[in-house]
Amino acid sequence: MKRVGVALGGGGAKGLSHIAFLKALDELGVRPAVIAGTSIGAVIGGLYAAGVSGAGLEQLLKTIGFTELSKIILDFSILSDSAIFTGKRVEEFLARRMPLQTFEEVEIPLKIVATDFWNRREVVFESGNLITAIRASMAMPAIFEPVLLNGKVLIDGGAVNPLPYDLIRRECDLTIAIDASGEKTYAPEAPVPNMVESILSTFQIMQASIVEAKKKLSPPDIYVKPALTNIRVLDFYRYKEILAGVQDEVQGFKETLKSLI
Repeated sequence: MKRVGVALGGGGAKGLSHIAFLKALDELGVRPAVIAGTSIGAVIGGLYAAGVSGAGLEQLLKTIGFTELSKIILDFSILSDSAIFTGKRVEEFLARRMPLQTFEEVEIPLKIVATDFWNRREVVFESGNLITAIRASMAMPAIFEPVLLNGKVLIDGGAVNPLPYDLIRRECDLTIAIDASGEKTYAPEAPVPNMVESILSTFQIMQASIVEAKKKLSPPDIYVKPALTNIRVLDFYRYKEILAGVQDEVQGFKETLKSLI
C-alpha cells in the first residue's frame, strides 16, 4: 500500500470537520505515514497522532459538551492587551486529554506549524513538547495570546502555511490536504462586518490566497475543501452541524482515496 501523508489546515471551528475525514481513513484501514497540521489542524492532528482515533475524537466532542467547550475557549485575557483569550485553558485541556505529551512519543510522525512573528518565518515543530507546539500553532492574532518560546514570539501557523502539505510530500507517496477554511456569503442585512469579524475574515482571506498560490505551484494528490459556509471561527458549539455538513465530501474522499491506493 502507498504511504499516505495527511495535512490538516486551519479554520477555527470549521476545522472540526477534520475529524470526519480521519474517521474515513480509519474505516478504510489507512494509517497515515505522517501528519502535518496548522492551528485547529494541529490540535486535531496532534490528538490523532497521539493515539486518539477518528471515532474517539468525535466522542470527545460529544463528551465535552457546550458548557465545558465554552469554558475552555472563552478564557478571557484581562491583564494582556495582545489578545481576547489567554489560551491557558486550551493548554490545560490538551494536557488532560492528550495520551502522549511529546513528539518523540507519538504513534504517527507529526509536524506542527507556527509563525515567528518578528522574523515573519515559518517554524516547524517536530520534537519536544507537543502541547506547547499546538498552542503556538493556534495562537490566532487578536484571539489567543502569542506563545513566547526560546526568545521567539510565536503566532498562528496559518499566517505562513495554512495548509502544510508541502512539508510531508517527500515522506509519502500520496499527499492528502484537507482545507477547512470554508466560505463566506454576502449578508444583505449586515453587509459591513463588525471589527472582530473583519479581522478574522481578513486573516482567512490571506490564508486562502496562500493556499491557492501553493496549489498552482504544486498541488497535493488529493485536495478536499468542505462546503462549510458562514461558520465563524469560534462557532465550536455547532460541531454536530459541521460534522454532518461534510458527509458528501467525506464519501467522495473515500471513493477517490480507494481508487488511488
